[in-house]
Order: sequence, then C-alpha cells, then structure tokens
Amino acid sequence: MKFHVPDMSCGHCRAAIEQAAVAAGGSATVDLDSKTVTVEGLDAARAAQAIAEAGFTPSPAD
Repeated sequence: MKFHVPDMSCGHCRAAIEQAAVAAGGSATVDLDSKTVTVEGLDAARAAQAIAEAGFTPSPAD
C-alpha cells in the first residue's frame, strides 16, 4: 500500500515512519523526494494508523 505523506522532510521522519511500521508488524519504504511511503505486511487501515501515530498525515497514493 502506498501513501502520500506531505509533512515528512528528513531522515528523522523516515526513521520514525519505518519504526512505526515495524512496531505494527510490517515494513515501510520511504521516499523523501516524492514524499511517499510504501508499506508491506499491513492492511491499509493499520498502515495509515501507524503513520499517523508516528505524527504524520498519510493519504492513499496512486
């Protein structure tokens, strides 16, 4: 599942989102240039929740 996360901008943001995905039982690949996050191993709702709990605002990406 891919999300657009416009409010991430740095390595700390990347680490926070990756750690949140792992804590939820999945994994995340963060692309800061395109401001997208690809999450694997979680359903869409749980992935979005993990990103939001890390302090970011995810929205589904194409």
